[in-house]
Amino acid sequence: MGTLLRNALVLLLLLTAVTGVAYPAVVGGLGHLLFANKAGGSLVERDGKVVGSSLIGQTFTAPGYFWGRPSATTPDPYNGGASSGSNQGPSNPALTEAVKQRIAALRAADPANTAPVPVDIVTASGSGLDPEISPAAAEYQVGRVAAARHMDAGKVRELVAANTKGRQLGALGEPRVNVLELNLALDAAAR
Repeated sequence: MGTLLRNALVLLLLLTAVTGVAYPAVVGGLGHLLFANKAGGSLVERDGKVVGSSLIGQTFTAPGYFWGRPSATTPDPYNGGASSGSNQGPSNPALTEAVKQRIAALRAADPANTAPVPVDIVTASGSGLDPEISPAAAEYQVGRVAAARHMDAGKVRELVAANTKGRQLGALGEPRVNVLELNLALDAAAR
């Protein structure tokens, strides 16, 4: 019995060292070596200061900025430590009410806009961290952003187009616009 326990303990320590220390160190080291920006969180800097990550959404509420998808994370929006959706299905009255309130807020921010509201700017993503919106969601907001910034709507559309990423590998996913990068491009254009 003593030999069996000793062998089990040795195996436990060996596997802990390999799978709990060595493997994560090698994989993490290779990640930092080969993909330094992504492994470091894809941080975005402006004027030497970190302003966010291109992988995690942020809350923008000023009329002169594009707004991203709502976040269902708690206790704060876009909380990377609490990635989750709302778990509210389409028949849930709470989701219906939340969407109605979000649509009302969008309409109040831009009363002249009578276009249909794209679904992705009134519903949270599965992770609650989505940094991107659809080109339709960006187009919906062009008028409000242009008016708030006293910019030509055509110039704002050009910035949206310049910041629109196509499908990955030409076939995967949908075209998308990173909200942080677009808003930083807007700030740079205003300088």
